[in-house]
Amino acid sequence: MHYAQLLFPDFSLILIGYLLCRYTALNKPVWQAVEALVYYFLFPVLLFQSIVRTPLDLAAASGLMGAGLLTGLGGIALAYALPRLPGLGKHIDRRDHAVSAQVAFRFNSFIGLALAERLAGAQGLQLIAVLIGVCVPLFNVAAVWPMARHAERGFLREVVRNPLIIATASGLACNLMGLTTPDWALPTVSRIGAASIALGLMAAGAGMQFQSLARGKALGVALLAIRHLITPLLAWGMARAFSLGQPETLMLLTFSALPTASSCYVLAARMGYNGAYVAGLVTLSTLLGMISLPFALGLIGRG
Repeated sequence: MHYAQLLFPDFSLILIGYLLCRYTALNKPVWQAVEALVYYFLFPVLLFQSIVRTPLDLAAASGLMGAGLLTGLGGIALAYALPRLPGLGKHIDRRDHAVSAQVAFRFNSFIGLALAERLAGAQGLQLIAVLIGVCVPLFNVAAVWPMARHAERGFLREVVRNPLIIATASGLACNLMGLTTPDWALPTVSRIGAASIALGLMAAGAGMQFQSLARGKALGVALLAIRHLITPLLAWGMARAFSLGQPETLMLLTFSALPTASSCYVLAARMGYNGAYVAGLVTLSTLLGMISLPFALGLIGRG
């Protein structure tokens, strides 16, 4: 109950975004513009500042990075193994699987940063920023690769131009060189970061869609089970295997149980696949996050 209460303010912003988009003049086109602003400017600024604000010990963070990467690889392997599982494979449309497998391992960075700050303050922001930095390239390659033959642009270009990767790489470079944000710029940067969290959560709610959920039920259930049940259990095992401390374990488990990325729909639509089906899975994943996050965080201290 303690973690559920901590998560309530962030999920209430998601609900507010959904209600504003559906029942006011602030409709979908407005929120699409807001999401673009957050994704391409506000959120990268927050990521950059989260990394550079405190000296980073890469040796100390190596365990967290290793645990995050292995957890992610586990989710990717399970997602792409689904069509080959006895009894399940015959119920899966291969094209639907190619576009929706990303739902099982990608994550909503907006929600992740909001929760990290609420649960562990500045240290939590830095730790989850490190996880985002090492996992975003891997997850983007894994998401784009099976659809690449239908894309107009190569997957390497898609990955390299990702604003999250650019912000993370530049933040790590500045941190390792000892560069910090000038004092005169800190108030502005802090306000940008606060705006990115609130607007990002509301944009996630505005993007929820309940259409097309009747399609590919077996595939959808399997992918969401990986995202919200199996991956948190993998993360818990990795935290123990790498002997992570309490703050690192907290952030890894938070990271593992996040709802899937809202940009899954954007990628699917841009590459010529069934975006409506993916949008439905993203919506269900956002709702399931209200269950999987308390579940994952409740694993701390067990065993």
